[in-house]
Amino acid sequence: MQSTIQAEIEALLFVAGNEGISLTQLSQLTGLLKPAVMEQMGLLNKKYAEDQGCCLEIITTNEFYRLATKSKFADLLRDYFEAPNMSALSRAALEALAIIAYQQPVTRVRIDEIRGVKSNGSIQKLLAFELIEEAGRLDAPGRPILYKTTENFLNYFGLHSLAELPPLPEISEEEGMLNNGEQNLLDLFNETLEDGE
Repeated sequence: MQSTIQAEIEALLFVAGNEGISLTQLSQLTGLLKPAVMEQMGLLNKKYAEDQGCCLEIITTNEFYRLATKSKFADLLRDYFEAPNMSALSRAALEALAIIAYQQPVTRVRIDEIRGVKSNGSIQKLLAFELIEEAGRLDAPGRPILYKTTENFLNYFGLHSLAELPPLPEISEEEGMLNNGEQNLLDLFNETLEDGE
């Protein structure tokens, strides 16, 4: 029974991604009282710590829990993300970046709604490339994280401010916003590459 509860908690932590999940949400979803959830969280974290073959740990911030990689893997992960090449950004990451650029500050849930798919991986990559950053939390249930573009985003695309982003055509459907916003970023990206050659 204990392993099943821990698996449920682990699954919730995984899908919550970088935003994390609150103690209250974990309690409601698992049907456990908060002290029981905290006990299981402690046992799960202890299991991670004792397992040398496991790269995960649980980070706690203001009763929000999220999965993270152990600090001993920091150098490995830094090497992976060092000197990022924008050409390595997937279409999914560009879609997420376009939405954030044109609708910031925006939550991951809103990005998911517009794209029609989960964006956790794309957001993590954009954060690692320092093209986006957290911009506080929305004053709504669960207090989801808001995302916005960074100074690095402007520098990379040769913009002085967000006002210089290419205007979107007059459209009514969000899907059109996504396609045109992504195309605008792709056009900017191609211009940046050409200028650097």
